[in-house]
Amino acid sequence: MSAPLLGANDPVPFLLFPEKMPSPFVLVSDHAGRAVPDALGDMGVRTEDWERHIAWDIGIVGVGRVLHEMLGAALIEQVYSRLVIDCNRAPGHPTSMPLVSDGTAVPVNQAAQEACRAKREREILHPYHDTIAEVLTERDPRPTALIALHSFTPQMNGKDRPWQIGILHNSDSRMASIALDLLREDSALCVGDNEPYVLTDTSDYTVPRHAEAGGLPYLEIEIRQDLIAEKTGQREWAERLAVLLPKVWERLAA
Repeated sequence: MSAPLLGANDPVPFLLFPEKMPSPFVLVSDHAGRAVPDALGDMGVRTEDWERHIAWDIGIVGVGRVLHEMLGAALIEQVYSRLVIDCNRAPGHPTSMPLVSDGTAVPVNQAAQEACRAKREREILHPYHDTIAEVLTERDPRPTALIALHSFTPQMNGKDRPWQIGILHNSDSRMASIALDLLREDSALCVGDNEPYVLTDTSDYTVPRHAEAGGLPYLEIEIRQDLIAEKTGQREWAERLAVLLPKVWERLAA
């Protein structure tokens, strides 16, 4: 068997912040971190590109952790960069180990064999998703909703993305419909319905696997990164979500 990817000095693939007070929510952040295993070096990517959205969901760590403190809900964060392995893609998905991301080449991935993808999945992706599954199983039969936290870049492929927040949904839009209605009560907000992209069975992995497959209600939330790049914005949006989520849950249960 080949040597492990993660060495003694590499961080664990996920962080689990246990529930602090009773909450119906489980928070997950697929792209929270931007760690890289020592064995992969800088992956051939320039230092300045590790600051960009291609490496991680900018600002979402701060939002998630403040929300965890405010709601008391369990939070599971992925630690490694999406350039190493995208943990919101199914195992074997062709874009889970990107060769090019928003115009930036990833030379280590371009030179990698398929066995490299399997090793990254085995040591990073699967432990993260196994932990999500364990947290959800341990909660059964308590009513539960999965809340997937993401952020998105203000521009992509030369086009502006005006939405401040997007609510993504697939075959189950129970919570999404309620959240969209509540968010649109604030006329100052530009709210996206399946924007900046559409949640599908093939474009996403976390929600289809952990929520829709088991019939759990869910929200996949996208916040524009320029709004949460700093701590002040992260707290403001966490506070907004801390008000929104209980209202959505209350209407769902009515």
